[in-house]
Amino acid sequence: MADIKIMHPRPSAIVAALYTLRDLDADVAILHGPPGCSFKHARLLEEDDLRVVTTAMDETDFVFGGRELLTTLLEKVTELWHPKRIGVVGTCASMIIGEDLHQAVADANLDVPVIVVEMHAGYHENTHGVIVTLESARDVGIIDDHEFERQKALLEEATLLEQRHGAASKEYLEPSRGDLKYRVSEQIIKLLEDGKDCINIMNAKKETAYMFSDILLAINECAAHIGSDSRIVNLANLRTDVGLPRVQQYAVDILRDLGKSGVQIHETIGGLDEYPIAGKTAGEIVESKYSDFDFAVISG
Repeated sequence: MADIKIMHPRPSAIVAALYTLRDLDADVAILHGPPGCSFKHARLLEEDDLRVVTTAMDETDFVFGGRELLTTLLEKVTELWHPKRIGVVGTCASMIIGEDLHQAVADANLDVPVIVVEMHAGYHENTHGVIVTLESARDVGIIDDHEFERQKALLEEATLLEQRHGAASKEYLEPSRGDLKYRVSEQIIKLLEDGKDCINIMNAKKETAYMFSDILLAINECAAHIGSDSRIVNLANLRTDVGLPRVQQYAVDILRDLGKSGVQIHETIGGLDEYPIAGKTAGEIVESKYSDFDFAVISG
């Protein structure tokens, strides 16, 4: 009998490749596959200024191939939008039939870098899509060897973290909405009213930091509003000197806005792409400097 280790759906390596193209500041991403592939995420990425289009392969293309479709679409998006950087991502359909994405790009003969990602959704770890995208970006000179190896090591650690504690840690995970926010807020307010000292930690993944930094900010604003005597120490993975330029800018933006609100980050535990290892750094800092504090709020 076949061994199915994980029964619930997992994140797609194709979608991971698309988000990585966004982080690499691609202007256009082409999905070489059927029109419905990765629809939801493809449309959402338009909000991040990444145009996502598709070659819209159909049943005939599944049999006879669609390389000419890809070449034609590469030429069309160049004519329409004059992109400075393009990504091409394979899908299950185009990869199963062995489409030559590189030849289609060569046939288009464009004068801008094209990041070719030969990808399908059959990988158990979606981080594979990120690694392959970064490897292709390195091959066309967008990132160097050092940054690629750094990112690869972080993604391998993220995969292990997922296997130990995340969506890959159990055979089946029941959907859960978690604790009610107002109940958690009531408990935090009570602790702050009692003067309990708070370790306020944010360890967020890339652009999700915009959302989770609101929690970090709210703790500080709440303490000020109620006149709490609690000591609050803020830890966050907001280094501005590591990672891809777009991700570094996320940290710059958040630190600027926190500063405008009078919130200081007392301990920086890593960059926004270092979330797989920043938790360990935070633990070491807490143990060595803040072990006498009463409670922690961890967001990310």
